[in-house]
Amino acid sequence: MQLPGLIDPVPVPRDLPARADGRTAVVGLTRSQLAAAFAAAGVPGAKMRASQVWHWVYHRGATDFAAMANIARDTQALLAERFVVGRPEVTTAQVSGDGTRKWLLRFADGEEAECVFIPDADRGTLCVSSQVGCTLNCRFCHTGTMKLVRNLTVGEIVGQVMLARDALGEWPSGPGDNVLEGRQLTNIVMMGMGEPLYNFDNVRDALGIVMDASGLGLSKRRITLSTSGVVPMMARAGEEIGVNLAVSLHAVTKEIRDEIVPLNKRYGIDELLAACAAYPGANNARRITFEYVMLKDKNDSDADARELVRLIRHYRLPAKVNLIPFNPWPGSAYECSTPDRIARFSDIVFQAGISAPVRRPRGRDIMAACGQLKSASEKIGRAELDRRAAEKEAGWTAVA
Repeated sequence: MQLPGLIDPVPVPRDLPARADGRTAVVGLTRSQLAAAFAAAGVPGAKMRASQVWHWVYHRGATDFAAMANIARDTQALLAERFVVGRPEVTTAQVSGDGTRKWLLRFADGEEAECVFIPDADRGTLCVSSQVGCTLNCRFCHTGTMKLVRNLTVGEIVGQVMLARDALGEWPSGPGDNVLEGRQLTNIVMMGMGEPLYNFDNVRDALGIVMDASGLGLSKRRITLSTSGVVPMMARAGEEIGVNLAVSLHAVTKEIRDEIVPLNKRYGIDELLAACAAYPGANNARRITFEYVMLKDKNDSDADARELVRLIRHYRLPAKVNLIPFNPWPGSAYECSTPDRIARFSDIVFQAGISAPVRRPRGRDIMAACGQLKSASEKIGRAELDRRAAEKEAGWTAVA
C-alpha cells in the first residue's frame, strides 16, 4: 500500500479484514462518513442520528447504542444490528510503581499493539501507537526489532485515546457532570509503536477527530507527533495536521546515526534539519523537540553535545532537546550513559541557551519506557535481529 505524495513506497503486508460479524465500526468515521453510512443502512433521519451518536460516543463515552437515551428503541436496535461502537480489547493491563500504565491491546483481527499513560503532577500524557510492529529498525528501540504487520486504522488510533479515558474514568456520568477541569489525560504523543508518517492518512484523520471541538476536543498544542525523519512527509504533517513536531535525532554524525537510526542512510542529518527549519508553524512558542537517547560511548561525548548545538544554531531552529537515558530491553546491544555523562552533556547544551532537560525514565519495571514497547514477548537472538534489520533496509534500497 502506498501513501499519497512524495514518500517512500514502503509496503504494508496487508489491510485490515472486514469484521467477522459484518458490522461497521463507528469510531474512526468522520461525521459525514457516519451520516452516509447510516443513510446507506436505512437509518431514519440519518444526518440527525449521526450527530446524536457522535455526541454520545465522543462526549459521553457510550459503547452501547442502548445507552443513547434520545434515540428511539427501534432505531437503537437497527444501529446495533449494523454498527458497533466498541473499543480495542485489553489483553494485559499493567501499572508501574511510578504510576505509569501500559495496555496491550488486541484489535478485531487479533493483532496487538501497546499504548502507555504517563501521569505527572501538571499533566497526563498518552503515548499512542500508529502501527502493529514497525517499518523502521532503530537499533536502540525494542519495537524496531519487530516486523511490520500493518498500519493501524483511524478507529484503532482513536480507540486508544477512548480506552484510556475509560480506564481513567474521564467520561461524564450524567448530563450535568463536567469532568474537564479534573481530567488526567491532557496530552497525546504519537510516540508509540510504529512510524506515524508511514501511516500518514490514518494518523491525520485520527488526530482530526481527537482535535475536533465536537469530537474529543483536545487542542493541537497538546499533541506531539514524533518521526524518525521521514523528510518528504514532514511539511504535509505541518500543513494538514498542525501539531507539535518531535524528531528522533539521537546522533549528530552520519556514521553513528546511520548505525542507530538507519533511515539516516535515506534522509541524512542535513536534509532532516532543513525540513525541520521549514516545518510549518515552528517558532519559539512552538519549538521542535529533538529526542536524543543517551548511549554510553556512542553519542554522549562533549564533542557530540557541541556539534548538536552547532547544528541547531546553523539551521536557526526553534528547538529544545529531550535527553533520554537509554532504557534496556532483552537483546539490546547498548548501555545507558552514566548519570554524570548525561548531566555534562545537558550542561553543554543548556549553556548554549538551548533547553536540554533529562527525561526521567517512567515505567521501566513494566517495559513501558521510551524504546521498550513491543506487542508480544519474543526471544530474538542477535543474528535474527541483524537479519530483520537487513531485510528492512534492503526493502528501502529496492524502492529507492
